[in-house]
Amino acid sequence: MKSKKNIVLIGMMGSGKSSIGRILSKELNIDFLDIDQKIEESENLSISDIFKKYGENYFRKIEEKICLKHLKTENNVISLGGGGFINLSIRKLCKKTCLTFWLNWKNETIINRIFKSKKRPLVTKLTKDQINNLIKERSKIYELSDYKINCDKLDKHKIINKILKIYENK
Repeated sequence: MKSKKNIVLIGMMGSGKSSIGRILSKELNIDFLDIDQKIEESENLSISDIFKKYGENYFRKIEEKICLKHLKTENNVISLGGGGFINLSIRKLCKKTCLTFWLNWKNETIINRIFKSKKRPLVTKLTKDQINNLIKERSKIYELSDYKINCDKLDKHKIINKILKIYENK
């Protein structure tokens, strides 16, 4: 492994950032940091409870603080929450110091995974059309990632192998 840059996985909620990140970090023998998990640990609350108790703005401030802290480290696999890369400060630091990989799926795949999910407070009350619009909006920002992995016809190990091939050639 040549690079010491963090690998940052971005994409919609339900895109597999956490599960792929865990496996990828084991393959590379480096640490895995799940930003949503770090937020839950710091607040001692689930993401859903943070949204219920304090609202999205509060959550986004905590997310930014925790992301910026962990993005300054080296040699980790980091899973950002679905909205993390939307934040300009987070995105700028990612682009400057990390390799970003967008785990891209067909909208229908994501919608089927997250529709009516109680663990995803941003979409609990959204219709499928509204979720589709959210995906379209966020995809415009996700396009700014260093690499786009089209995941639909791939299993986890093929996705990981694509990321590894790119990373090991950096």
